[in-house]
Amino acid sequence: MQRINPIRQSILLLAFLVTVSAQTVSARNLPDFTELVEDNSAAVVNISTSAERKAAEGGAHGSPFSQRQFDQLPEFFQEFFRGPHSPFGGGSPGRQAPRQSMGSGFIVSADGYVLTNNHVVEGADEIIVRLNDRRELPARLVGTDPRSDMAVLKIEDGDDLPVVEIGRSRDLKVGEWVLAIGSPFGFDYTVTAGIVSALGRSLPSENYVPFIQTDVAINPGNSGGPLFNLDGEVIGINSQIYTRSGGFMGVSFAIPIDDAMNVFRQLRDDGSVSRGWLGVLIQEVNRDLAESFGLERPRGALVAEVMAGSPAQKAGLEAGDIVLSYDGEEVALSSDLPPMVGRTPVGETAELKVLRGGKEIDVDVEIGRLPQNGQIGQAGEPAGGGDDPSSSPLGLGIEPVPAEIADSWDLASGGVLVTEVTPGPARDAGIRVNDVITELNRQPVGSVKDFRKVVKSLPDNNAVSVRVVRQGRASYFVMKP
Repeated sequence: MQRINPIRQSILLLAFLVTVSAQTVSARNLPDFTELVEDNSAAVVNISTSAERKAAEGGAHGSPFSQRQFDQLPEFFQEFFRGPHSPFGGGSPGRQAPRQSMGSGFIVSADGYVLTNNHVVEGADEIIVRLNDRRELPARLVGTDPRSDMAVLKIEDGDDLPVVEIGRSRDLKVGEWVLAIGSPFGFDYTVTAGIVSALGRSLPSENYVPFIQTDVAINPGNSGGPLFNLDGEVIGINSQIYTRSGGFMGVSFAIPIDDAMNVFRQLRDDGSVSRGWLGVLIQEVNRDLAESFGLERPRGALVAEVMAGSPAQKAGLEAGDIVLSYDGEEVALSSDLPPMVGRTPVGETAELKVLRGGKEIDVDVEIGRLPQNGQIGQAGEPAGGGDDPSSSPLGLGIEPVPAEIADSWDLASGGVLVTEVTPGPARDAGIRVNDVITELNRQPVGSVKDFRKVVKSLPDNNAVSVRVVRQGRASYFVMKP
């Protein structure tokens, strides 16, 4: 029998004890969510809606999801809802059951005000709120705000109902623990946890919401439910996920509670939401644009277009300005600016720090009210002769802008129409036929003559900016002659 050296045995035992102790300490430091869930579940509600199905309307087979959500479900879930034993009525041919959907929400006042997502209750004829004590209470729709995907409900005959505690999303930090309570796929009061992955995320569909990104598992049915911090305070409303499969893939988004409560108060008191409006079209400043405008690094929001009659025009903002800060708050990304403006009360004056012509200037803007459908500008008359690719070192064929394009795109300052693009700097920059160039190297281009003059003065091997109007929308590109 082989004997173990006593010293070696002692070392192995010590190492084992240290490992066990470290694991115990690590487990002890993990958050315990049990008390948080017990204290807040009563104020979280399940929301079910129904609407009469139109004759021409397709169905989601009686499931609690909209057709779009239903199409994204895994196949075995779809088969479950289609089947004859489905608790939601199945999908028998010829049957026109009421369209149903399901989501989550939470009570913010003892008299029954509930916050949820607009897409949970959109188009509903009947709204039922179910509490965790299994009471089912009818609710009426107080108001919605599609721009933030929020809705406010009022439980009929609500009295002394449990409420959540509202926190401050502005105090959130990336990496801190958060927890969600909701009803994914109809499974009531499901609890999932994770961390804050990022703050101030901008999504293409929601320009006025600086979303909280988390890795908390969110699925259809979680929409409208609360996102809690470890203090048991609601700091967000679970709203969207990024997915390629229809299910959770580790990226979910929540509406910050600071923004949500502002919308709630306006819907409750006024029935509608008023947002600040600057009246500019903006784009991101990338590395090449930063170089062409003389910035040391990419930052700010580049003004591609100023709308006629807007607060920005009245304050003197110009296309080609780069907004670096708004009321003392840095604008790091172009997506930072819309929420800042949207939160500003109508009629207040905001101070913008703007880069113009390589110099920083201050511009004071009296913020207006965001219109439902903003229209821009008055049209102008183009002038000048024609051009072709051989006469331009940029590889562009150009001509005066036709009157019908100038009128329909509101090109008050003129420009030149791109008629041909050959291999060269313009093609490399992404300029296309039928684009209208209105500015080159930060100099206005109102005619073919202007264009030729600016081209002759372009520096070699330096990035230059080009303002292009494409299908009526202005953007900046970068060329390197």
